[in-house]
Amino acid sequence: MIVLGGAVTVSAAAPETAVARGAYLFAAAGCAGCHTRVKPKGRPLAGGRRLDTPFGAFYPPNITPDPEHGVGRWELTDFVRAMRHGRGPDGTLYFPAFPYPSYTGMSDGDLGDLWAYLKTVPAVAASGPGHDLEFPFNLRALVWPWRWLYFEPGALPPAPNRSARWNRGAYLVRVVGHCGECHTPRSLLGGVDPDRELGGNANGPEGKRVANITPHRKKGIGDWSEADIVSYLQDGGLPDGDFAGGAMVEVIENSTSRLTDADRQAIAHYLKSVPPWDGS
Repeated sequence: MIVLGGAVTVSAAAPETAVARGAYLFAAAGCAGCHTRVKPKGRPLAGGRRLDTPFGAFYPPNITPDPEHGVGRWELTDFVRAMRHGRGPDGTLYFPAFPYPSYTGMSDGDLGDLWAYLKTVPAVAASGPGHDLEFPFNLRALVWPWRWLYFEPGALPPAPNRSARWNRGAYLVRVVGHCGECHTPRSLLGGVDPDRELGGNANGPEGKRVANITPHRKKGIGDWSEADIVSYLQDGGLPDGDFAGGAMVEVIENSTSRLTDADRQAIAHYLKSVPPWDGS
């Protein structure tokens, strides 16, 4: 990857390598989970999956290269603007149900690689319904004050006093995997509470409780070893012999099971380091 004048540019030296890296990032980010309708089953990345929240129902869009219904007319700069700044090609502010507050931390190289991969997926000429939000949350103008309160754009800098493994784990958990978007409590206005990172969410997606994954011994996963976390991310197996349920089944199948062992170990290492929280 090279950067010219602040713009992310895909290297022409080995485009197939960029696509392969992008495919890996695509899995790590779990993009298919939101952008593919499950019931009834839809075409991959064609959008239309209903996501119920306290503010109404969101329907993620088609992100295939179709020029009419997807992102086929986008340039790399449009994609970077969406991921890093939460804005469409025409400047439209995206609702933060799209987790750009996490994706903003992605590196220039990873954004370029992910875009290289998305351009290779089959185009689908279809679009889902528009969002069905309750008043006043359907007013995009309200996204401005929300952003002022909760959004800080920019790539995630490495922590100089931490190991490479810890920094990799932080990047995967906080940015690419955007785990905190579901596992961290939110304010009444829908902002993630950074002081309770990964401390569980009593009112998560689809109105369901999302677990505390901090190392709190009673409320979180403090009794889990790093090896336990790695095993769970690979095949869903719990330390007590049971298996993952709910939304995590899909996350494990489509995302964490496809990571390298090194990346799963980095995630486990980071999760064991966050402050324990006596929450959900």
